Amino acid sequence: MSTSSIMQTTVQRPTRRAALRDRRGLSLAIVLGAQLMIILDMTVVNIALPSIAHGLHFSTAGLSWVLNAYTLTFGGLLLLGGRAGDILGRRRVFLAGIALFTAASLAGGLAQTAGWLLAARAVQGVGGAIASPAVLAMITASFADGRERARALGIYTAVVMGGGSLGLVLGGVITEWVSWRWVLFINVPIGVLVAVATPLFLAETPRRPGHFDAAGALTSTAGMVSLVYGIIRAGADGWSNRVALAAFVAATVLLAGFVYRESRARQPITPLRLFADRRRAGSYLARLLIVAGMFGMFFFLTQFVQDILRFSPLRAGISFLPMTAALFGVSRLAPRLVSRFTPWTLMVAGMLPVVAGMAWLSRISPGTGYLAGVLGPMLLLGAGMGVVFVPLTMASLSGVRPEDSGAASSMVNVMQQVGGSLGLAVLVTAASGATGNAARPAVTGQAVVHGMASAFTLAAVFDVLALVVVLTVMRAQRAGHAGPAG
Repeated sequence: MSTSSIMQTTVQRPTRRAALRDRRGLSLAIVLGAQLMIILDMTVVNIALPSIAHGLHFSTAGLSWVLNAYTLTFGGLLLLGGRAGDILGRRRVFLAGIALFTAASLAGGLAQTAGWLLAARAVQGVGGAIASPAVLAMITASFADGRERARALGIYTAVVMGGGSLGLVLGGVITEWVSWRWVLFINVPIGVLVAVATPLFLAETPRRPGHFDAAGALTSTAGMVSLVYGIIRAGADGWSNRVALAAFVAATVLLAGFVYRESRARQPITPLRLFADRRRAGSYLARLLIVAGMFGMFFFLTQFVQDILRFSPLRAGISFLPMTAALFGVSRLAPRLVSRFTPWTLMVAGMLPVVAGMAWLSRISPGTGYLAGVLGPMLLLGAGMGVVFVPLTMASLSGVRPEDSGAASSMVNVMQQVGGSLGLAVLVTAASGATGNAARPAVTGQAVVHGMASAFTLAAVFDVLALVVVLTVMRAQRAGHAGPAG
């Protein structure tokens, strides 16, 4: 081979590697842009809730369904969405989900009644469930295990967790400057842009033969809806209420049927072998508990700063910026920390400020000011969650069989959505019980804040339980596990 040929080959190799990195970078930007849009919709409406309640005449309990209608369909159908990506091709399914999500956002923004908005939010959740599993699965497939994947997962975590708190800021800006309807309309141009860019930069994955486990998806979703409805109904009308009891019975039957179905299905949407690894099962449970407390915290704290501290929607949204900055900044450092400390050590270190921050919020009172009693907990929660979620996600995905990668990736999001829905339902019920007659117009601000403090106390209990899971279940696996989770 001539000297010129050798030099040409030498130049071409770095150029090809650079082109591959650029393409992967663009692909990552596109899928994370879509994921950010989907994640924002879990919290962007939080700041707008008082305006939505006034405009469409929601009750307090009914208002929680603006969030739950989205998170329940999202969480319940995520596994089916992951299976659809494996069978039909992830890019194709991703595009279909984005299209449905965008159309439902437009419909929600145009809603004239409470039922119309809830239906649109439920369809948004379906679209998110179809599109979202492809994001984490494509990241896992595109970046090799180790530091490269840890860096990509760090960005993913920053988008997922930072996006949740960023949604509060964006919701405040939009609600005050335009209208609550634009917290939904804003998805339309973003969805169109993602749909146009996806075929240009994302490669299609090969199809795999398989079957859709529709029965598993329907029983799991219906079971979770029944459970959440039962909790909220019991909180409003008492635990002896017949409708609430019927909902609990239905939830038990449906969820038991789901487990039975998955144990015998030829291609289940939830392979039960995913839970055979104690480290992975522990990571799922810890995520569910952490998010259960976090979603409730967002729900009540946004109302505290507006209804008690009298912040405008814009000021309320901006008040969450310190949490967003702390979470985003720390999560960007997490991949470097993973290379220096064991993931188990980082999970413990991250959970301690989360527990402390939530316990601090539980001391909230009508006289609590933002600087003295809200800013500090926000910073602790942001920093702690920024540390804990990267190693937690790595533990959920490490060592998964290739044929289970879609299901494992979906399960991460399922635990997040189910945890958010269950946590919100339980905390709303706890707050209502502590407030007592909070439904009456004459209820005092002190009673409302007492209910919020009770909800924060229960959220702190969730976080303590998550720490116990990390310390016991995941530590026990750590002792006999030589994998990257330490």
